[in-house]
Amino acid sequence: MAAGGAFGRWERTVAWRYLRNKRKNGGVALIAIISFAAVTMAVFALITVMSVMNGFRGELLGRLLGFNGHVYAQGPLINGPDRSGVISRIRAVPGVTQAAPMVEAQAMVIGPSQVTGAIVRGVTPDDLRGMKMISDNIKRGSIEGFGQGEYGGDIVLIGDRMARNLGLSVGDAITLISPSGPATAFGTSTREKDYTVGGIFSVGMSQFDESFVYMALPQAQLFFGRDTAVDYIEIKLVDPDKAKAIKPVIEQASGPGAFVQDWMDKNNSYFNALQVERKVMRLILFMIVAIATLNIISALVMLVKNKGRDIAILRTIGAGQGAILRIFVMAGASIGVAGTLAGLALGVVVCANIAAIQRFVEWVTGTAVFSADIYFLAHIPAKIDWTEVAIIVAISTVMSILATLPPAWRASRLDPVEALRYE
Repeated sequence: MAAGGAFGRWERTVAWRYLRNKRKNGGVALIAIISFAAVTMAVFALITVMSVMNGFRGELLGRLLGFNGHVYAQGPLINGPDRSGVISRIRAVPGVTQAAPMVEAQAMVIGPSQVTGAIVRGVTPDDLRGMKMISDNIKRGSIEGFGQGEYGGDIVLIGDRMARNLGLSVGDAITLISPSGPATAFGTSTREKDYTVGGIFSVGMSQFDESFVYMALPQAQLFFGRDTAVDYIEIKLVDPDKAKAIKPVIEQASGPGAFVQDWMDKNNSYFNALQVERKVMRLILFMIVAIATLNIISALVMLVKNKGRDIAILRTIGAGQGAILRIFVMAGASIGVAGTLAGLALGVVVCANIAAIQRFVEWVTGTAVFSADIYFLAHIPAKIDWTEVAIIVAISTVMSILATLPPAWRASRLDPVEALRYE
């Protein structure tokens, strides 16, 4: 028999014929179909889960860094007479887009129907307009009256989930109670004041939309007894990933005794937990892919057993051990490669249409499958990392090929005399 080269036409033809669905080999065909489906679902699950985790991390990181600062500066000079000079020096640092003095404290918010706790932030109107995550996401009302009037006015902005929980709308009055009131003979008293809801924002993250209240900086200083002091300067950068590199320059600009903290330091445990969870989930899913490819071994073992006579005939007419090995490697690998490609296509389609799928499932079941109260986001995010997808496809393909080697090697070592003795 002519060799026809490695993986020649006749070898591919024989491998394809062995995979064709014939009645007498129905068991092999069934196991091959099961193996194909297992690899498909494993690759699909791996791509989908990792894309959702990438999207979840990206959404959280984007909203967290859009809502909060990238670097925080504290120190004696920040509340000294040269505060404006410190802020100017920080704003002049290359890569800094905003440096906003801020007061932040906890308070109790009383609405018409409920009472809740909140984090109150005091900022200047100009700095608030520069915070695009807030100013560009005003769903009702506006920020036009923010900071106007005596001591910065009594206009506040609240999140939409807080507005729904408290039964508030634009123009309604709310009462804020601060536990850090003036000292009396009977101890520290609370401070209470009524404010008007001037705008309602929604950043799409329930943790922020239900917990934060923004008021003018002078009013926050008055309400929380800060006099003219601020708690910190919130700094935003062009590229948040360069916070570590820019932090020493900001420390120098903030003056002696400054304490500067970047967003990675402040949220270190949170993002470390996400990273560990991502790595563990990837390992578990790769193990599922490995288990799925092991089904190929079962299909090939049965195929080799059923094709013992054919193998012996091929050997007697000139086919070498390498040709037999390649035939069964191609037969098994084609199952894994086809399953991998099908899982890739299915995963990409699902990730690209995950929002529509979420709405359809919620419409069919009548329940929220991705509750914002639990997952902090209002929808299931999915971000396909094509480098990661390529790695998944490559590993699945390699695993599929490796799974074919033991039964293919056994087929290539089959003795033609022994195989034909009882035929």
